[in-house]
Amino acid sequence: MHSQIKHLLRPNLCAPVTLRRSVCAARQRGAGPAGPRASSSSSSSSSARPRRSYASDAAYGRAFASARDHPETFWGDAARDVDWFEPWRNTLRARDPAFPNWFVGGKLNMCHNAVDRHVESGRGEQPAVIYDSPVTGVKRVISFRELQDQVSRLAGVLVKNGVRKGDLVVIYMPMVPEAMFAMLACARVGAPHSLIFGGFASKELSVRIDHAKPKMIVTASFGIEPGRQVAYIPLVEKALEMSSHRPSKVLIYNRPNMKASMSPQLSLDWDEEMATARPHDCVPVPSNHPLYVLYTSGTTGTPKGVVRDTAGYAVMLKWTMSNIYGLSPGDVWWAASDLGWVVGHSYICYGPLLHGNSTILYEGKPVGTPDAGAFFRVLSEHGASSMFTAPTAIRAIRQQDPHCALGRKHPLSRLRSLFLAGERCDVETLEWAKSSFGVPVLDHWWQTETGSAITSSCIGLGNSLTPPAGQAGKPVPGYDVRVIDDDMREVQPRTLGNIVVRPPLPPGAALSLWQNRDLFKELYFTKFPGYYDTMDAGFVDEEGFLYIMSRSDDVINVAGHRLSAGALEESVMQHPAIGDCAVVGLEDALKGVVPLALCVLKNGVQKKQEDITKELVKLVRDTIGPVAAFRKVLFVQALPKTRSGKIPRSSLANLVNGKPYKISPTIEDPEVFKDIETHAEKALRYRED
Repeated sequence: MHSQIKHLLRPNLCAPVTLRRSVCAARQRGAGPAGPRASSSSSSSSSARPRRSYASDAAYGRAFASARDHPETFWGDAARDVDWFEPWRNTLRARDPAFPNWFVGGKLNMCHNAVDRHVESGRGEQPAVIYDSPVTGVKRVISFRELQDQVSRLAGVLVKNGVRKGDLVVIYMPMVPEAMFAMLACARVGAPHSLIFGGFASKELSVRIDHAKPKMIVTASFGIEPGRQVAYIPLVEKALEMSSHRPSKVLIYNRPNMKASMSPQLSLDWDEEMATARPHDCVPVPSNHPLYVLYTSGTTGTPKGVVRDTAGYAVMLKWTMSNIYGLSPGDVWWAASDLGWVVGHSYICYGPLLHGNSTILYEGKPVGTPDAGAFFRVLSEHGASSMFTAPTAIRAIRQQDPHCALGRKHPLSRLRSLFLAGERCDVETLEWAKSSFGVPVLDHWWQTETGSAITSSCIGLGNSLTPPAGQAGKPVPGYDVRVIDDDMREVQPRTLGNIVVRPPLPPGAALSLWQNRDLFKELYFTKFPGYYDTMDAGFVDEEGFLYIMSRSDDVINVAGHRLSAGALEESVMQHPAIGDCAVVGLEDALKGVVPLALCVLKNGVQKKQEDITKELVKLVRDTIGPVAAFRKVLFVQALPKTRSGKIPRSSLANLVNGKPYKISPTIEDPEVFKDIETHAEKALRYRED
């Protein structure tokens, strides 16, 4: 394994590039300029693992070249798998490369494509949503027909209470089916939704309310975390007290045996409203009509709300389900994320439903609900064909059950693949997941702004199921990815650089930022004119695989040598005692900055920390080289993580250097910072002595 990591990390990862700081009517089915074509929603049963025939790898090459050289033709063909109320006139209009306009003149409805079309095609009794809540002990299977009934009546509730096409609705709910009903009901009437994590702090909620100016808020009485209930109504009431904007109504879903209420002048009861609701039809909207606004985590100052269109998003998501993930309609799919993240929007709700898949909605954790075998149980019990999760979830399972004793109790006969995203995955975690789940485990890379993968192993197009260790796939058709230096020159293979994309971005990427078109262009298209700036650093190898090493501002400058934090973490994670790790820069009088590894040990490790530290120093020296000047390790109980599994490295860097630091409102357990601060204070005193 050491030889693998050496081969991956050695070449040019200390290249002297300066990486900037991140800123932070009759419906026509499939009709386009070339005429109508029947949409593909035929039933397909899930086959037993692991044998499955995929297209030859040449299919990927043809698709990539076609999307790059003839995007109008390529995406026009893909768009015929979507139902349209009115066909588009122009597949692409891009007067300004930063703001491409896809499927100009077309009209459609996202909810129709995700729900109604499947009922109309005879798939009404197929499971659409499989709800599994270990925190409450509730399981529920919702067919496409029931989903249509619930969503159409909820759409009627929205319209009855004044919501119209173009009005924004804030959704503040836990991981329950009703949250998905609300998303789809908004889409049904053409009301953009802004889904905010249930339990999000009142102050942050109030900022988003003032920025989004919702016509209505849809919320729930309680959220459930392991061992505790989170009352949502007091949080909403406090947020409304703090905000200047006031919605016309607050619709409250009272969970069973968990009733709550607020001002009767403002609030509506979900059950009472639904009991008398009249179903509402899908409202046709233009292709570029906003489907949702998703606020990115850790926002300071002016909120940054990513705006997603309707048509481009529908086309891209449906295309990815078959071409990236290799799924057929009828397969069971599980994205183990939160609806509040872009993964939840794209691959819990819209993507699988568009493709006619059964999507698992999981209200639980990878560990502790009740144990580290939870993911295996869900996959086995519901017969999932493929899964999408974050590396941090796999690390948590591995830390508590390193030999997968709990996981092996649950046979995974239908599982074919496991996809990882949300953060960079180290090789050790990847290899453990392959062994434990018994299927290809494929890392891929994307962003809130893109809405789907930028790079991936497109298994539906024949990409390898066993790509090189450490990579995040090849560019997805539609993404012309380049790696450049600060002078905008493309760098040689295996040379660290700035990862950029040549526009126009494909369908489904962000339209803009809510109420701030100028900031969108400034953030993403100004630093490197003629390119979309991903703000990530990495390199490409000789075969075209991309390696994401870190955010541009996570590059550590050690005595003039620029080192990727991701490369250092990759090396540290090779040690068998380490369950999780984050590397940040610690200020040093001699070298300016030296790397500091914050490490979490696996359960049951008995070896002395001093001995582990010595072994880590040698390991990093062997894999990265003495240039890393790696000598400092802090052992902590846990690392702070956002709900999507990201580590707030900038906050940790400030903490260990004795500077003020910010705790993002999306951090799952803010108390973790106190433990790290205690250890950091000792380290700082030791350094001063």
